[in-house]
Amino acid sequence: MIKSVLLCDDEMHILRAAEFKLKRAGFDVTCTGDGEEAWESIREKKPHILVADYQMPRLDGMGLVARIREHDEFADLPVIMLTAKGFELAQRDDADRYNILAILAKPFSPRELLHCVQQVIETGSLDRPPALL
Repeated sequence: MIKSVLLCDDEMHILRAAEFKLKRAGFDVTCTGDGEEAWESIREKKPHILVADYQMPRLDGMGLVARIREHDEFADLPVIMLTAKGFELAQRDDADRYNILAILAKPFSPRELLHCVQQVIETGSLDRPPALL
């Protein structure tokens, strides 16, 4: 069964680089440009994993994850967060509270993203804590 990944970022070049790497690895990839689009996509067809940017227009990544966690049918959706800004202590607490599995700093390596996605899909977790990678 092909596993699905939802990528959500408002920077097109990041979406395209991540999409290319994940599709080449055999994933079914859907791309959205903000949290509201991602929420609609999740409601239509729940992906196996969500990769979302922290800062986006309309609904940011943390707001999207908070919304997801409020709904039982999506509460177990694995999430990897991307960020161009360093996380402060409060945001790290939010990452723990909302069960964000990893936080990748931009610019990130598409290879590292692929590794994280594969590990989460295969095992349901990562071999490292949800800290800034």
